[in-house]
Amino acid sequence: MENIHIFFACDDRFVKFTYVTLKSIMENASKDYFYNFYILNTDIKEDNKILSKSFVKEYKNIKIEFVDVSNYLVQMKDVLPLRDYYSNATYYRLFIAEMFKDIDKAIYIDSDTIVKGDISKLYNVNLENNLVGACHEQAMVQNDVFGDYVNINLGLDRYNYFNAGMLVINTKLFREECVLDQFCDIVSLYECKVTQDEDYLNIICKDRIKWVGDNWNTEIYGDIKYDEKDINMIHYIMWHKPWHFSGVEYEDYFWKYAKMTPFYNEFKEILNNYSDDLRLRDKGQAEKLEALAISETNKEIKYVDVIHKRKSLDRLQVLSRIRQYENENRFSEDVELDPPSRPIKAGEVDYTKKKIRSKLKTKFAYFIARRYLNRINRNKTMIVKDIIGKENLANVKTGAVLTCNHFNALDSFAIQMAYEASCNTRKKKFYRVIREGNYTSFPGFYGFLMRNCYTLPLASSQSALKEFMKSTNEILQKGDLVLVYPEQSMWWNYKKPKPLQKGAFQFAVNNNVPVVPCFITMKDSDLIGKDGFNIQEYTIHILKPIYPDPLKSKNENLNYLMEENYRMWVELYEKTYNTKLEYNIALA
Repeated sequence: MENIHIFFACDDRFVKFTYVTLKSIMENASKDYFYNFYILNTDIKEDNKILSKSFVKEYKNIKIEFVDVSNYLVQMKDVLPLRDYYSNATYYRLFIAEMFKDIDKAIYIDSDTIVKGDISKLYNVNLENNLVGACHEQAMVQNDVFGDYVNINLGLDRYNYFNAGMLVINTKLFREECVLDQFCDIVSLYECKVTQDEDYLNIICKDRIKWVGDNWNTEIYGDIKYDEKDINMIHYIMWHKPWHFSGVEYEDYFWKYAKMTPFYNEFKEILNNYSDDLRLRDKGQAEKLEALAISETNKEIKYVDVIHKRKSLDRLQVLSRIRQYENENRFSEDVELDPPSRPIKAGEVDYTKKKIRSKLKTKFAYFIARRYLNRINRNKTMIVKDIIGKENLANVKTGAVLTCNHFNALDSFAIQMAYEASCNTRKKKFYRVIREGNYTSFPGFYGFLMRNCYTLPLASSQSALKEFMKSTNEILQKGDLVLVYPEQSMWWNYKKPKPLQKGAFQFAVNNNVPVVPCFITMKDSDLIGKDGFNIQEYTIHILKPIYPDPLKSKNENLNYLMEENYRMWVELYEKTYNTKLEYNIALA
């Protein structure tokens, strides 16, 4: 039996109405499916949860799960704008894709609804490459105040704006396209005050909407342009609540299904006791919302004025993968795809630049690399605020292995600057170990630098790997410097030190040279890069060299150098960022 996944979001006060919606769904749903209901909440009491057992017993083909979203709210609390009459629950639908990674499609429904149609037909709508299936928001279509707000402030088409009270969500695409991250990005740039998360969702999903018939979200608002018999879902929006007002259009459907729950008498009591003052207040909320829409439409700086500052989807996807890899303890894996590669052949790389042709290319590459480094510093594409501990490198008399955290393609240029500020560059050369694919397959200007600017490509074939090892040992014995990234992976703008691999420290042990740990800390500058993120200000820390201990075995020294390097990085990280190093690794 195929599973259908349906989500609600509510608090303890409103869960009684969720049960009415749920009842209406099951009374009209096909019996050919199994229905998984998830009620997202933070505070529903056990007494109200227990009532779900009677539903399961009655219908057999359903499961009801209460899901606490408290942890997500804690993470999001600093970026969620709230208005006085909206609860946090309005944002819960944004968490579904990330909280339920094994679900690729889901329906979200508000709890002020009645479902008359067979919901399996809605679930089976082919979303194709769209983010959501949805219905037109009638307030935007029929009311010029709200329509102008959407057109003028948000830069959207009022006739292609959806109501988020019913959504068929392509949760797989939500994850792949980092919708939650995009939401946080937009919130950081602009506060949408009129319909809050509905505005943000429309901005993100623009042109990626599968329009289903509006009868799947029939809003009690303005004119309803189809017959009652064709309605599949009724949505009692704004103040049109049958439990607060008598005479609400299609109120009989609410009372029909409410009567099938234990709350019917309670709802009737709510209606009878609801005062005229409260009804005036509720209608006044709608008027206030219109006034707010007018104010937002006329404000000097609108959303369309800041849209160009939105962060690139590519970078948001990288950050999402970083969170995933950290959670899965995959620290040594790159989160960004390497270019297609081929293996290095034996004799292909002149590692130590002994050939005249190699020397000339390297000299030219070094010249243009220096010009490039000057330019990115001048243009503030890379900002090095300070270099601390230059004496720690300057005092090293032998060759040395430099280690550094790896978080940006430009961080090796930062270490280049630290080398030039600390050493007599005529006496010591600076080499960097790079990936094989960066040497064989990286295109254009950067590829030229990768192949010619004192780089040591790590080869995969045994014969070429022997040449790499021999040449690297020769460089260290000669007294030069070799930069190795012992984390093995590059995670963009990742501030934490990652667990280390052994390769860098094996070089130091085999050649009896020190390891000089370098660690780059960063903070946001006031400048925004082309990707929409703040350009980072780097502080390069050159820490005290770690020398092999002549009293230890090679294996003991390898572990000692690696552990001491990591300890020094962690100590600096915790001191700089004033936080304890913790990885967000999921428990098995």
